[in-house]
Amino acid sequence: MTGKVFFSVSMSLDGFIAPGSTEELMGQQWMELQQWAFPLRFFRENLKLGDGGEEGRDNDIARETFERTGASVMGRRMFDAGEHAWPEEAPFHTPVFVLTHERRDPWERLGGTTFHFVDDGIRAALDQAREAAGDRDVRIAGGGAAILEYVNAGLVDEFTIALSPVLFGSGIRLFEGVDAARVALEPVRAETSPRVTHLTYAVRER
Repeated sequence: MTGKVFFSVSMSLDGFIAPGSTEELMGQQWMELQQWAFPLRFFRENLKLGDGGEEGRDNDIARETFERTGASVMGRRMFDAGEHAWPEEAPFHTPVFVLTHERRDPWERLGGTTFHFVDDGIRAALDQAREAAGDRDVRIAGGGAAILEYVNAGLVDEFTIALSPVLFGSGIRLFEGVDAARVALEPVRAETSPRVTHLTYAVRER
């Protein structure tokens, strides 16, 4: 049995998951959006930032998301932004399939992350990710355009939004251009913490 296809992102209260330009991706707005994750013990462990860190439900959710993921798919924009920002031991520790329009040899990093570049569409990338993941889940890591493609194609089973108490005003909206006529959502759970609200939905065909 193959696992689920899901995505998990942080989102501002006004619906944005990233700034509009790649130059701002690691800027102040993005840091504020992700602020709930930085103090977590799992975050510090995964990025080799040293001992310590907060535990609790936020930390459990971050760890559970990582542990359920057997492979990831991401868009080229996200890869391009992260290629120079991720540490040498990239934080995925699984195969990652990058949607692209150009051929490139796999890029192997320390710690078990290998980036594979797929130039024949989202379904081909997902098929390869499913095979690599085995009975674990496939995460659509982002960015917004890649997530939207998979949602509109009916290929996402569920998703979780970490709703952060920040406002962007502009940027990349999570569901900008969604085919709402064919996508229905079913609430699964809502969990709150002092920093963020985690909202999980199953995706159904309308």
